[in-house]
Amino acid sequence: MTRFAVIITNYNYARFVIEAVDGVLAQGRRAAQILVVDDGSTDGSQALLTEHYGHHPGVRLLFGENGGQLAAFQRGVAAVDADVDVVCFLDADDRWQPDYLEKIGAIYDQRKDVGFVLSDIDLFGNEEGRIGFAEKELDLGYTAISTYALTYWYGAPTSALSLRLRYARLCMDLPPQVGATWRISADNCLVFGASIFGARKYFLPTGQVGYRIHGNNGWWAQQNRTTTFLGLLQSRGLIGHYARAAGMDDSCLELAKLEYRTKPEPDWAEARRYIGLCWRARLPWWKRLERILSIVRSPKRKK
Repeated sequence: MTRFAVIITNYNYARFVIEAVDGVLAQGRRAAQILVVDDGSTDGSQALLTEHYGHHPGVRLLFGENGGQLAAFQRGVAAVDADVDVVCFLDADDRWQPDYLEKIGAIYDQRKDVGFVLSDIDLFGNEEGRIGFAEKELDLGYTAISTYALTYWYGAPTSALSLRLRYARLCMDLPPQVGATWRISADNCLVFGASIFGARKYFLPTGQVGYRIHGNNGWWAQQNRTTTFLGLLQSRGLIGHYARAAGMDDSCLELAKLEYRTKPEPDWAEARRYIGLCWRARLPWWKRLERILSIVRSPKRKK
Protein backbone atom coordinates (compact mmCIF):
# COMPACT_ATOMS: atom_id res chain seq x y z
CA MET A 1 0.00 0.00 0.00
CA THR A 2 1.21 3.49 -0.90
CA ARG A 3 2.89 5.32 1.96
CA PHE A 4 2.31 9.07 2.11
CA ALA A 5 4.30 11.96 3.53
CA VAL A 6 2.49 15.27 3.90
CA ILE A 7 4.45 18.52 3.88
CA ILE A 8 2.58 21.49 5.37
CA THR A 9 4.33 24.81 4.80
CA ASN A 10 3.56 27.78 7.01
CA TYR A 11 4.57 31.43 7.08
CA ASN A 12 2.66 33.73 9.43
CA TYR A 13 -0.58 31.75 9.22
CA ALA A 14 -1.03 31.13 12.93
CA ARG A 15 -4.75 31.76 12.51
CA PHE A 16 -5.06 28.91 9.98
CA VAL A 17 -2.28 26.38 10.47
CA ILE A 18 -3.89 24.34 13.27
CA GLU A 19 -6.92 23.67 11.08
CA ALA A 20 -4.61 22.54 8.27
CA VAL A 21 -2.63 20.12 10.48
CA ASP A 22 -5.72 18.76 12.21
CA GLY A 23 -7.27 18.11 8.80
CA VAL A 24 -4.32 15.89 7.90
CA LEU A 25 -4.47 14.09 11.24
CA ALA A 26 -8.19 13.46 10.64
CA GLN A 27 -7.63 11.66 7.33
CA GLY A 28 -9.36 8.29 7.03
CA ARG A 29 -6.17 6.99 5.46
CA ARG A 30 -3.23 7.89 7.66
CA ALA A 31 -0.07 9.52 6.43
CA ALA A 32 3.19 7.78 7.28
CA GLN A 33 4.77 11.20 7.94
CA ILE A 34 3.42 14.66 8.65
CA LEU A 35 6.04 17.38 8.35
CA VAL A 36 5.14 20.94 9.30
CA VAL A 37 7.74 23.34 7.93
CA ASP A 38 7.57 26.82 9.45
CA ASP A 39 9.42 29.32 7.28
CA GLY A 40 10.57 31.73 9.98
CA SER A 41 7.14 33.00 11.04
CA THR A 42 7.00 36.08 13.27
CA ASP A 43 3.33 35.86 14.30
CA GLY A 44 3.66 33.28 17.07
CA SER A 45 3.16 30.30 14.77
CA GLN A 46 6.15 28.41 16.12
CA ALA A 47 5.01 28.66 19.74
CA LEU A 48 1.49 27.65 18.72
CA LEU A 49 2.70 24.66 16.75
CA THR A 50 4.97 23.58 19.59
CA GLU A 51 2.10 23.84 22.05
CA HIS A 52 -0.21 21.70 19.92
CA TYR A 53 2.19 19.21 18.32
CA GLY A 54 5.53 19.46 20.09
CA HIS A 55 5.00 16.04 21.68
CA HIS A 56 2.69 14.57 19.05
CA PRO A 57 4.15 11.28 17.77
CA GLY A 58 2.65 11.72 14.31
CA VAL A 59 3.83 15.27 13.60
CA ARG A 60 7.36 16.52 13.06
CA LEU A 61 8.00 20.25 13.31
CA LEU A 62 10.75 21.83 11.23
CA PHE A 63 11.62 25.42 12.13
CA GLY A 64 14.04 27.60 10.18
CA GLU A 65 14.82 31.07 8.95
CA ASN A 66 12.60 32.68 6.36
CA GLY A 67 13.63 31.52 2.91
CA GLY A 68 10.37 31.40 0.99
CA GLN A 69 8.04 28.63 -0.11
CA LEU A 70 10.64 26.85 -2.24
CA ALA A 71 13.12 26.66 0.63
CA ALA A 72 10.35 25.26 2.85
CA PHE A 73 9.51 22.65 0.19
CA GLN A 74 13.18 21.71 -0.06
CA ARG A 75 13.54 21.32 3.72
CA GLY A 76 10.41 19.20 3.83
CA VAL A 77 11.36 16.92 0.95
CA ALA A 78 14.85 16.45 2.41
CA ALA A 79 13.26 15.21 5.65
CA VAL A 80 10.95 12.65 4.02
CA ASP A 81 11.76 9.06 4.97
CA ALA A 82 13.23 6.87 2.24
CA ASP A 83 10.43 4.30 2.52
CA VAL A 84 7.73 6.86 1.67
CA ASP A 85 6.22 6.50 -1.81
CA VAL A 86 4.31 9.74 -2.39
CA VAL A 87 4.70 13.32 -1.14
CA CYS A 88 1.65 15.57 -0.76
CA PHE A 89 1.81 19.32 -0.23
CA LEU A 90 -0.55 21.51 1.76
CA ASP A 91 -0.41 25.27 2.31
CA ALA A 92 -1.10 26.21 5.92
CA ASP A 93 -4.04 28.43 4.97
CA ASP A 94 -5.81 25.63 3.09
CA ARG A 95 -7.51 22.45 4.30
CA TRP A 96 -8.34 18.89 3.30
CA GLN A 97 -11.54 16.99 3.88
CA PRO A 98 -11.12 13.57 5.57
CA ASP A 99 -11.17 11.41 2.42
CA TYR A 100 -8.46 13.17 0.40
CA LEU A 101 -5.64 10.68 1.01
CA GLU A 102 -8.04 7.75 0.58
CA LYS A 103 -9.14 9.01 -2.84
CA ILE A 104 -5.71 9.77 -4.28
CA GLY A 105 -4.30 6.67 -2.58
CA ALA A 106 -6.63 4.50 -4.62
CA ILE A 107 -5.00 5.82 -7.82
CA TYR A 108 -1.45 5.37 -6.58
CA ASP A 109 -2.22 1.88 -5.25
CA GLN A 110 -3.74 0.68 -8.51
CA ARG A 111 -1.61 2.58 -11.01
CA LYS A 112 2.08 2.14 -10.34
CA ASP A 113 2.75 3.97 -13.60
CA VAL A 114 1.14 7.19 -12.33
CA GLY A 115 3.70 9.53 -10.82
CA PHE A 116 1.71 12.71 -10.20
CA VAL A 117 -1.92 13.26 -9.15
CA LEU A 118 -3.62 16.65 -9.16
CA SER A 119 -7.03 17.37 -7.70
CA ASP A 120 -9.70 20.02 -8.11
CA ILE A 121 -10.07 22.76 -5.48
CA ASP A 122 -13.08 24.25 -3.72
CA LEU A 123 -12.73 27.95 -2.96
CA PHE A 124 -13.84 29.14 0.46
CA GLY A 125 -13.43 32.25 2.59
CA ASN A 126 -13.87 35.46 0.60
CA GLU A 127 -14.94 33.57 -2.55
CA GLU A 128 -16.73 30.36 -3.39
CA GLY A 129 -16.51 28.11 -6.42
CA ARG A 130 -14.70 25.15 -7.91
CA ILE A 131 -11.60 25.07 -10.09
CA GLY A 132 -10.41 21.90 -11.80
CA PHE A 133 -8.19 20.89 -14.68
CA ALA A 134 -11.06 19.13 -16.43
CA GLU A 135 -14.73 18.36 -15.95
CA LYS A 136 -14.10 14.75 -15.01
CA GLU A 137 -11.39 12.29 -13.99
CA LEU A 138 -8.70 12.20 -16.65
CA ASP A 139 -5.51 10.26 -17.30
CA LEU A 140 -3.24 12.96 -18.74
CA GLY A 141 -0.57 10.51 -19.84
CA TYR A 142 2.95 11.84 -20.28
CA THR A 143 3.39 15.58 -20.69
CA ALA A 144 7.14 16.18 -21.03
CA ILE A 145 7.18 17.32 -24.66
CA SER A 146 4.11 19.55 -24.40
CA THR A 147 5.52 21.18 -21.28
CA TYR A 148 8.99 21.57 -22.81
CA ALA A 149 7.85 23.14 -26.07
CA LEU A 150 4.67 24.99 -25.09
CA THR A 151 5.15 25.81 -21.39
CA TYR A 152 1.80 24.11 -20.87
CA TRP A 153 0.80 23.85 -17.21
CA TYR A 154 -0.60 20.42 -16.33
CA GLY A 155 -1.13 21.29 -12.70
CA ALA A 156 -3.10 22.74 -9.80
CA PRO A 157 -2.39 24.92 -6.74
CA THR A 158 -0.01 23.52 -4.11
CA SER A 159 -2.60 21.95 -1.80
CA ALA A 160 -3.99 19.80 -4.64
CA LEU A 161 -0.62 18.35 -5.71
CA SER A 162 0.99 15.01 -4.93
CA LEU A 163 3.84 13.13 -6.60
CA ARG A 164 6.10 10.17 -6.05
CA LEU A 165 9.11 10.88 -3.88
CA ARG A 166 11.68 10.37 -6.63
CA TYR A 167 10.10 13.13 -8.70
CA ALA A 168 9.77 15.45 -5.71
CA ARG A 169 13.51 15.11 -5.07
CA LEU A 170 14.36 15.81 -8.70
CA CYS A 171 12.10 18.87 -8.78
CA MET A 172 13.63 20.30 -5.61
CA ASP A 173 17.21 19.91 -6.85
CA LEU A 174 17.63 23.51 -7.99
CA PRO A 175 20.71 25.75 -7.88
CA PRO A 176 20.33 29.03 -5.95
CA GLN A 177 20.31 31.19 -9.09
CA VAL A 178 17.30 29.30 -10.45
CA GLY A 179 15.54 28.80 -7.13
CA ALA A 180 15.64 32.51 -6.32
CA THR A 181 13.06 33.19 -9.03
CA TRP A 182 10.64 30.66 -7.54
CA ARG A 183 10.99 31.65 -3.91
CA ILE A 184 7.25 32.15 -3.39
CA SER A 185 5.69 30.13 -6.22
CA ALA A 186 7.29 26.74 -5.79
CA ASP A 187 4.24 24.81 -7.00
CA ASN A 188 5.46 25.66 -10.51
CA CYS A 189 8.65 23.74 -9.77
CA LEU A 190 6.60 20.64 -8.93
CA VAL A 191 4.27 21.00 -11.92
CA PHE A 192 6.89 21.72 -14.58
CA GLY A 193 9.62 19.53 -13.12
CA ALA A 194 7.44 16.43 -12.77
CA SER A 195 6.38 16.71 -16.41
CA ILE A 196 9.93 17.11 -17.72
CA PHE A 197 11.29 14.28 -15.59
CA GLY A 198 8.70 11.89 -16.98
CA ALA A 199 5.95 11.57 -14.38
CA ARG A 200 2.70 10.28 -15.82
CA LYS A 201 -0.02 12.68 -14.66
CA TYR A 202 -3.57 12.02 -13.55
CA PHE A 203 -6.36 14.47 -12.73
CA LEU A 204 -8.67 13.22 -10.00
CA PRO A 205 -11.54 15.50 -8.92
CA THR A 206 -11.76 14.59 -5.25
CA GLY A 207 -13.88 17.44 -3.91
CA GLN A 208 -11.64 17.27 -0.85
CA VAL A 209 -9.26 20.24 -1.19
CA GLY A 210 -10.29 23.60 0.23
CA TYR A 211 -8.42 26.65 -1.11
CA ARG A 212 -8.91 29.58 1.21
CA ILE A 213 -9.35 33.01 -0.40
CA HIS A 214 -8.28 35.80 1.92
CA GLY A 215 -6.68 39.15 1.28
CA ASN A 216 -5.27 39.10 -2.26
CA ASN A 217 -4.00 35.53 -2.42
CA GLY A 218 -6.08 34.47 -5.44
CA TRP A 219 -3.53 34.18 -8.27
CA TRP A 220 -6.13 35.18 -10.88
CA ALA A 221 -6.52 38.57 -9.18
CA GLN A 222 -2.87 39.40 -9.83
CA GLN A 223 -2.66 38.76 -13.59
CA ASN A 224 -2.08 41.44 -16.22
CA ARG A 225 -0.12 41.58 -19.46
CA THR A 226 3.17 42.33 -17.73
CA THR A 227 2.88 39.65 -15.06
CA THR A 228 1.72 37.11 -17.66
CA PHE A 229 4.74 37.83 -19.88
CA LEU A 230 7.22 37.76 -17.01
CA GLY A 231 5.68 34.60 -15.62
CA LEU A 232 6.00 32.81 -18.97
CA LEU A 233 9.55 34.08 -19.43
CA GLN A 234 10.57 32.79 -16.01
CA SER A 235 8.75 29.53 -16.63
CA ARG A 236 10.75 29.01 -19.83
CA GLY A 237 13.94 29.40 -17.82
CA LEU A 238 12.79 26.88 -15.22
CA ILE A 239 11.70 24.37 -17.84
CA GLY A 240 14.99 24.87 -19.66
CA HIS A 241 16.90 24.05 -16.49
CA TYR A 242 14.92 20.87 -15.92
CA ALA A 243 15.24 19.91 -19.59
CA ARG A 244 19.02 20.19 -19.45
CA ALA A 245 19.05 18.05 -16.30
CA ALA A 246 16.86 15.46 -18.04
CA GLY A 247 18.89 15.56 -21.29
CA MET A 248 16.02 16.95 -23.39
CA ASP A 249 16.40 19.18 -26.44
CA ASP A 250 14.37 20.08 -29.51
CA SER A 251 14.85 16.58 -30.94
CA CYS A 252 12.14 15.44 -28.51
CA LEU A 253 9.56 17.00 -30.86
CA GLU A 254 10.05 13.98 -33.11
CA LEU A 255 8.38 11.93 -30.34
CA ALA A 256 5.30 14.13 -29.98
CA LYS A 257 2.99 11.62 -31.68
CA LEU A 258 4.13 8.89 -29.29
CA GLU A 259 3.55 11.09 -26.23
CA TYR A 260 0.08 11.92 -27.53
CA ARG A 261 -0.71 8.20 -27.74
CA THR A 262 -0.16 7.82 -23.97
CA LYS A 263 -3.34 9.84 -23.36
CA PRO A 264 -6.39 7.54 -23.23
CA GLU A 265 -8.99 10.26 -23.81
CA PRO A 266 -7.48 13.51 -25.11
CA ASP A 267 -9.82 16.33 -26.10
CA TRP A 268 -9.57 18.42 -29.25
CA ALA A 269 -7.60 21.17 -27.49
CA GLU A 270 -4.93 18.63 -26.54
CA ALA A 271 -4.95 17.22 -30.07
CA ARG A 272 -4.33 20.70 -31.49
CA ARG A 273 -1.37 21.15 -29.16
CA TYR A 274 0.22 17.94 -30.42
CA ILE A 275 -0.55 18.71 -34.05
CA GLY A 276 1.46 21.89 -33.60
CA LEU A 277 4.28 19.97 -31.94
CA CYS A 278 4.43 17.46 -34.80
CA TRP A 279 4.63 20.29 -37.34
CA ARG A 280 7.58 21.84 -35.50
CA ALA A 281 9.64 18.62 -35.53
CA ARG A 282 12.83 18.59 -37.60
CA LEU A 283 11.52 16.02 -40.04
CA PRO A 284 10.65 15.97 -43.76
CA TRP A 285 7.31 17.65 -44.40
CA TRP A 286 5.64 14.39 -45.44
CA LYS A 287 6.64 12.70 -42.18
CA ARG A 288 5.27 15.62 -40.19
CA LEU A 289 2.03 15.49 -42.17
CA GLU A 290 1.76 11.76 -41.64
CA ARG A 291 2.03 12.22 -37.87
CA ILE A 292 -0.48 15.05 -37.85
CA LEU A 293 -3.00 12.94 -39.76
CA SER A 294 -2.55 10.09 -37.28
CA ILE A 295 -3.59 12.47 -34.50
CA VAL A 296 -6.53 13.90 -36.44
CA ARG A 297 -7.80 10.38 -37.24
CA SER A 298 -7.19 9.04 -33.73
CA PRO A 299 -10.35 7.11 -32.70
CA LYS A 300 -9.82 7.75 -28.97
CA ARG A 301 -10.01 11.54 -29.23
CA LYS A 302 -13.09 13.04 -27.59
CA LYS A 303 -15.39 15.06 -29.84
